[in-house]
Amino acid sequence: MVRQLIQRPPWSLTFAEAPPLTVVATLGGHASIRLGDDARAATARLAAGDIALVAGTGPYTIADDPSTPPQVVISGRRKQVVNASVAAAAAHRSLAARTYGDGSPGATIMLRGAYELRGDVGDRLLGMLPPLAVVPAGPRTRPALDLLAAEVARDEPGQDAVLDRLLDLVLVLALRAWCAEPGPARPAWYRALADPAVGGALRLLHGDPARRWTVAALAAAAGVSRAAFAARFTGLVGEPPLTYLTGWRMTLAADLLRDTDATVAAVARQVGYGDPFAFSVAFKRSRGVSPSAWRSSSVRPGPFPGG
Repeated sequence: MVRQLIQRPPWSLTFAEAPPLTVVATLGGHASIRLGDDARAATARLAAGDIALVAGTGPYTIADDPSTPPQVVISGRRKQVVNASVAAAAAHRSLAARTYGDGSPGATIMLRGAYELRGDVGDRLLGMLPPLAVVPAGPRTRPALDLLAAEVARDEPGQDAVLDRLLDLVLVLALRAWCAEPGPARPAWYRALADPAVGGALRLLHGDPARRWTVAALAAAAGVSRAAFAARFTGLVGEPPLTYLTGWRMTLAADLLRDTDATVAAVARQVGYGDPFAFSVAFKRSRGVSPSAWRSSSVRPGPFPGG
């Protein structure tokens, strides 16, 4: 879900119930973003074209300046005006489809998109991100942002589907730009993808996780010796090839058990186990409970109420 916010200083919006992943982009003007509800916490500055990725469901505040007190608190679909000033009253005035603010000249223009990302596959993505990652403006992300901004205020058939795909594009480009920056927090598997041998093997494992892969088969596909491939894969990814494959299979299985009505045997086959008992043993070793217990204790996700 994407919203465009147009705010004239002074302004400050607190999001009390965030979705698991939020994309905030500053199209024009500047903003500050602070995690948590401590006004003294460190803030990050966003210039025009910058993208912030907020991972986690805790509160965060976006404002024109860190010193501006919260004017509006947004919790799900509920908006509470904290400071009954003209700016606060106008903060969520509807200007057009999916566009809110006061629309005055000199205002900061932002896009905010929310992702649910519930499930184990989503958790793997969230686990690689810090609570707040800022991607500076760049020539690879700006065209996608401009296209998303051009579409967000339109109200045409199928518009939500168009916006969802454009937001996906912005997210992927932002993640790619963030992962490409040097730093210890970057995920090891991203560097591994750039390696011809290991990157190709990762794509094979993700593309066909149910296949009976062996280290020898992966090494042959990569065109290197078994020993050299195993050492290089472990060094770049952080775990041996078949250990990584088992973890990925269990991630897929956890979501299938929660989100579908497929039997345990059917789920086992989908992730590469011909024997449901062997699958159950592997799943319990990974998740601490049997597949049936996991399914009964999991709640299928519903739509996140925030926008």
